[in-house]
Amino acid sequence: MIPSKDEIDDALCERHTAEVHDAIKKARIGIAGLGGLGSNIAAMLVRAGVSDVVIADMDTVEISNINRQNYSVSKIGSSKADATEEVLKSINPYVSIEKHNVRLDRSNIPAVFKGCGIVCEAFDVPSEKAMLINTILEKCPRIKVVSGSGMAGFGRSNEITTKKVFERLYICGDGIDMEDVKGGLMSPRVNICAGHMANTVLSLILKGDI
Repeated sequence: MIPSKDEIDDALCERHTAEVHDAIKKARIGIAGLGGLGSNIAAMLVRAGVSDVVIADMDTVEISNINRQNYSVSKIGSSKADATEEVLKSINPYVSIEKHNVRLDRSNIPAVFKGCGIVCEAFDVPSEKAMLINTILEKCPRIKVVSGSGMAGFGRSNEITTKKVFERLYICGDGIDMEDVKGGLMSPRVNICAGHMANTVLSLILKGDI
């Protein structure tokens, strides 16, 4: 039996307090990239009570994604935007999702993330990461960016940290280039970094320290 919207809100209020839940519920959060970081960040934030999300990714789910991304094998071949929407709706059927199955670039980023207070940068390619961060910092003066960088391999859990780099830019990760790490990309460290990013978003919503 699916709970009503009020029942879900009441449960989150009881867990977080009404004041905290109200602040989280009102936030509009963007997620650029729905791979290992983005798909897990989205689920964490919706579980925490974020009810207005903008998601964007042009890729489809592949078998190689299953080891670390928040998808099941039944989603292979689906667009990541569609698959993420289904995952989020399974957590909270009442969450508002604005979905973009597009390649993000300097021309469309401001329109896609219009109205967001925070955008999570969750791309794989360094040049695309830099492009998104620079575009938002230059063209979207009211948006903060939480970026992920360096989470490959295994072990070294405590080397993943969160740093405030500029007034509107926060970077989570260990800063180590993947080429220098053995073990490829694995779920535990990817999820640790995704957790840092989701936690930073919640801290910024609630105006706490990161």
